[in-house]
Amino acid sequence: MMSEVRLFKPRFNVAKPAFGILVFLLYLFLLAPLLIVCVISFASNQYLSFPPEGFTLKWYELLPQESTFMAGMQVSLIVAAIVTVIVLAIGVPAALALDRFEFRGKGAVQSFFLSPLLIPSIVLALGMVLLFGPLHLNNTYAGIIIGHVAVTFPFVVRTTLMSLATTDTSCESAARILGAGSWTVFRRVTLPIIQPGVIAGGVIAFIVSFDEAVISLFVAESGLPTLPVQVLRYVENSADAAVAALSVILILISLVVVIIVERVMGLRKALR
Repeated sequence: MMSEVRLFKPRFNVAKPAFGILVFLLYLFLLAPLLIVCVISFASNQYLSFPPEGFTLKWYELLPQESTFMAGMQVSLIVAAIVTVIVLAIGVPAALALDRFEFRGKGAVQSFFLSPLLIPSIVLALGMVLLFGPLHLNNTYAGIIIGHVAVTFPFVVRTTLMSLATTDTSCESAARILGAGSWTVFRRVTLPIIQPGVIAGGVIAFIVSFDEAVISLFVAESGLPTLPVQVLRYVENSADAAVAALSVILILISLVVVIIVERVMGLRKALR
């Protein structure tokens, strides 16, 4: 009997630990650049280099004294805030129209709305420079905002469409039967249901606009440089670790915003 039990003893399954090691190596590969930047931001090396010769906080202390970073931060925050409001104002109605109405060319319109995600940013930037030149929009807030709206608009449409696809429309029908108008149904029923998708689209639009560098470099490099453009300029002229310290702060801000939205609104659920 004992010999039969030993014969059927399950073999050690190597697939599970191998898969775990593979996932760990994949995460390590993806996070390695961020970890190196974080370590360099505390390094006492005179120039951007790895490994660190010692550790210091002087690069973080230097950041408030860099007027170019502060000016770029101001421009980026203004542009990202305005762009977020605009893309939410036009992206949510556009997604509602695509989800609720059937019309000729609907597929073409939907593909057009999402096309900026497929076109390289440098192609869009070059086209905008040629278009904005005669209109005197280069090196202006209007030019930067129009350029950023073009690349962030698809994110709001996409996240809102995903929320609408999982929406139960019976509540809207019940509200209309009870006498509610279209605006009341949207404000009191539809908007609360799709709120996670709308918030997720707004957060993504803000982060993408804040970090966008290619269009900003082409459209407003000499007039209103954003923070990413200022960082590129700084790296061209200096090689210290102040840029790494700035990068760590921006990463932490983005991480905190995403965690807060995830906890409050359910960002992960909206992005399914």
